[in-house]
Amino acid sequence: MISLTHAEGLSRAGVRWSPQDGDRFTVRTTEMSGEVFTVADMVVEARSYPTGTLLAFNGTTEWALDSVQLEQALWLPREDQLRELLGSSFRSLARSNTAGYEVLAEIPGEPERLFTADDAADAYAVAVLELVKAAQH
Repeated sequence: MISLTHAEGLSRAGVRWSPQDGDRFTVRTTEMSGEVFTVADMVVEARSYPTGTLLAFNGTTEWALDSVQLEQALWLPREDQLRELLGSSFRSLARSNTAGYEVLAEIPGEPERLFTADDAADAYAVAVLELVKAAQH
């Protein structure tokens, strides 16, 4: 699973999230630190309103939590979602001999590069962050 550090980096870089069933997230509060939720119609439902998107907690009385605004949630994208964000820049994912996982990607205007991390999702996230940075210049 992607680290909170890389998930925060994606959020700060402007990667937008449109909640779908199966998406994971955490709530940005110290009281909820470390708790991971999954969007699912039966448990956490994304409800869109003219004023914004709410993540509604259905049947979670143990948390005494009805809903949180999307801005209070930190998306924890899965590997497949990160690969999709890379789009045609993605070349490959492989186990590294030294650092866990390597994502080979082509960032526009640069030769293909390896992005490494202990976890595959984090390697994808590092590549996505570089792609976003390149698109902003």
